[in-house]
Amino acid sequence: MKREPNTQLEHARAGNTTPEMKFVAEREGLDPEVVRGEVAAGRLVIPANKVHLSKRLEPMGIGVATKCKVNANIGNSAVTSSLEGELEKLHYAVHFGADTVMDLSTGKNIDEIRTAIINCSPVPIGTVPIYQMLEELGGDIEDMRPQHFLDMVEHQAKQGVDYMTVHCGVLMEHLHLTMNRVTGIVSRGGSLVAKWMMAHRQQNPFYTHFEDLCDIMREYDVTWSLGDGLRPGSIADASDAAQFAELEVLGELTRRSQARGSQVMVEGPGHIPMDQIKMNVEKQIEICDGAPFYLLGPLVTDFAPGYDHITSCIGAAMAGWYGAAMLCYVTPKEHLGLPEREDVKQGMIAYKIAAHAADVARKRKGAQDRDDALSRARFAFDWNEQFRLALDPETAKAYHDQTLPQDTFKSAHFCSMCGPKYCSMKITEDIRAMAAEKPLELTVLAQ
Repeated sequence: MKREPNTQLEHARAGNTTPEMKFVAEREGLDPEVVRGEVAAGRLVIPANKVHLSKRLEPMGIGVATKCKVNANIGNSAVTSSLEGELEKLHYAVHFGADTVMDLSTGKNIDEIRTAIINCSPVPIGTVPIYQMLEELGGDIEDMRPQHFLDMVEHQAKQGVDYMTVHCGVLMEHLHLTMNRVTGIVSRGGSLVAKWMMAHRQQNPFYTHFEDLCDIMREYDVTWSLGDGLRPGSIADASDAAQFAELEVLGELTRRSQARGSQVMVEGPGHIPMDQIKMNVEKQIEICDGAPFYLLGPLVTDFAPGYDHITSCIGAAMAGWYGAAMLCYVTPKEHLGLPEREDVKQGMIAYKIAAHAADVARKRKGAQDRDDALSRARFAFDWNEQFRLALDPETAKAYHDQTLPQDTFKSAHFCSMCGPKYCSMKITEDIRAMAAEKPLELTVLAQ
């Protein structure tokens, strides 16, 4: 019996343009029919759980036809964090431009925290359901039964989670490929699934129960974020056999999930040298039929702990340029500790720069308008307009005011770097004034 359309994907394939598609089209400056067509083709997802839609979610689109998006990770741990702290991080992430937020809580009071986050968030919320399931099992993954996980996925769907990372593509036959890696299996979800398979000597239950999971996703219109459990955790392990073996399975699962009506995006590797980024993005797009690609980073070098937001946003800008649809931020705390409020800000700033640079490089309509407006304000020495247009106005103004805080310097034709005599833009103004007073005469020198 033919089912009535229930998800954005099913509506798009039935020729229906939903209110969410129209909203995304208006936000992106696209024709609604373009949005519907991209959703129908599986190249664009609109993570919008029906429960969250009934609250304060503002629909957004992830795909190559739209602007490059940025996700921020928040969440508590068994060591630190609180409800107030997570809501503060959510506010900071959204304030500095997060398009989606993932709640990766692994500590106590997960349900209370997530419910509050969903109720407060205007952006889609993602999770990794295995974390909460493991907490409820007391931390022993060996005790998991497939029904435990199915129940947790449904529980989080009922809460209003918009997209979920599930590591369905890690198979028993892949595990031997990781044994000689420098950093092994670095995905938390991937390592947990691998340990369960080794303990039980059975195939990945998320793979064998994939259709059951698809049916839950479809009921609430939860978007798949197919997790890359065998992603490389160092540039030494990038683009290896384990990573690409899993990617082939993710391509298969992309097609299976779409056939059952659920939206899907695919996660990508977190550590890739610069010379391998283009190949990785193009390979994923080919294998997964153009499904939106969602990358963690990628970090292009591993020797700068404390600055991984910088080493990764370099790779993120390149990945976005080559076709990644969403970038997952990395904070200065990566590999060192649980990010707090200021870390969230620094990660978001770095990644908004990366995503914007990618949009400019891809010649997206209007992407460069703000850059050009700020450049005009800079040349006109309109300091207040520069601050207004800045990605982080407070920081830009604070740096300027460290040395020239008085109001009179908000119209001065110099800053403290060059002073009044050495500012090239002020000198250019003088040259133009001289040329206007006495036009330049061009002399052609005889050869």
